[in-house]
Amino acid sequence: MAGGLDIERLDSVFKSRPDILKDIHKAADSPSRVQLFNKIASFVYEQIGDQQSTSSSLKRRRVDIEPSQNGTTQDATAPTTIEDVASENILLEIKDISVSIPQRKKFELCFTPKHIYARVPGTTTPLPSIVYAWKDIEYAFYLPVPEKSQVQHNYILFPRNSFSLSKSGTPTEEPLVFTVSAAAPKPGSIGGPNAAAASAVSDSYTTLFHWALNKCLQAAKNNVQIVAADPTKFHSKVRQPHRPKEPAVHVKAFRGSKDGYLFFLETGILWGFKKPLLFIPLDKIAAVSYTSVLQRTFNVVVEVYTGEAGDNETTEEIEFSMLDQEDYGGINGDYVMKHKLQDRSMADQRKAKRELAENAKGKKDADGEGEDANGDAGEDGMTELEKAQLEAEQQLQDEEDEDEEDYDPGSEGESEGSGTSDEEDDDDDDAAEDDEMDEDDE
Repeated sequence: MAGGLDIERLDSVFKSRPDILKDIHKAADSPSRVQLFNKIASFVYEQIGDQQSTSSSLKRRRVDIEPSQNGTTQDATAPTTIEDVASENILLEIKDISVSIPQRKKFELCFTPKHIYARVPGTTTPLPSIVYAWKDIEYAFYLPVPEKSQVQHNYILFPRNSFSLSKSGTPTEEPLVFTVSAAAPKPGSIGGPNAAAASAVSDSYTTLFHWALNKCLQAAKNNVQIVAADPTKFHSKVRQPHRPKEPAVHVKAFRGSKDGYLFFLETGILWGFKKPLLFIPLDKIAAVSYTSVLQRTFNVVVEVYTGEAGDNETTEEIEFSMLDQEDYGGINGDYVMKHKLQDRSMADQRKAKRELAENAKGKKDADGEGEDANGDAGEDGMTELEKAQLEAEQQLQDEEDEDEEDYDPGSEGESEGSGTSDEEDDDDDDAAEDDEMDEDDE
């Protein structure tokens, strides 16, 4: 087009980058710039045309991937070996990627028509423990790495049934987790036949991996979408000291003795980033309960369906502890109630705690210190259940302390000379119990 931009060619070249097209239209404010943009579009168009003419059949295989393309139905269902994966054409390779699960090390990530796998730099053999078939990926996430002064994100790819629980409470399969920075890939870190196409979307690692993952999943007829945390739908009320102006989309929690982070996402609840990583889809959640409600912390118990599809009877409870009280309102209001999850905090299996709470409430009401009859929180911001449970637990602890004080070591027949030693032991025990209570409060 002599008098203006070659719209047809520009659209053909930059159809995957509408942002670039938009910028070109804005910048094309003089004949010289229009001519320059048209020359660039023509050059890129010719390069793409040359690649297509020399390897049209190969490119067709890269785009239109069928599960049974390598042979008969028997080939498609046969187990895939490492040799099979290694023999596949590598479409794209990205170097110096920090993998944290299943193995913590920097690897090269390779994209083939059927698989994504990691390999040690300088080698050509896939690592058997880090090979994932595109058709088997069931969930994909893009989440910020918590408590980092510089912005980093984790990509998490869960294979099918990785959320299922074994008797030990451990997922049957491990996901792939790797970390990327907010910077652009270094020169020379992208290779493979699709490197030229990838360079057009390599403004950052995020744009690169989103493009590559989506292309490969779509080609494998897998409609999995990459889910990111949305601070407008859920975020923690606890301020991040390292980035105070940025809301945290995670909540600190423990699973057993391991500390980690909970992400309340549109598709479910994810706990990471220590092994075993766990994702609980919303349709697998039977109910949510709040337990061990103290002044500063509380626990969340998620009841999960563990049976086969359609089996809504077999369940297992997963407990996350030591969540900050500031996050209770967001979790309960912005997530549990919004997604209409059942709250079983007062279920039969927690009847003992309920009775203790009611007894404590009755004592408070008698003293004139209870909450309003409608259950609203008091001046200190704690709800009736939280206050009652706290006092009930404190009452039990006081009774245990009194029993220990009434115990007389001398009545066991010890000599009088051992009295000093016994008193010192009792002091040590009391100090240890105080330390344990302090740790619980924290």
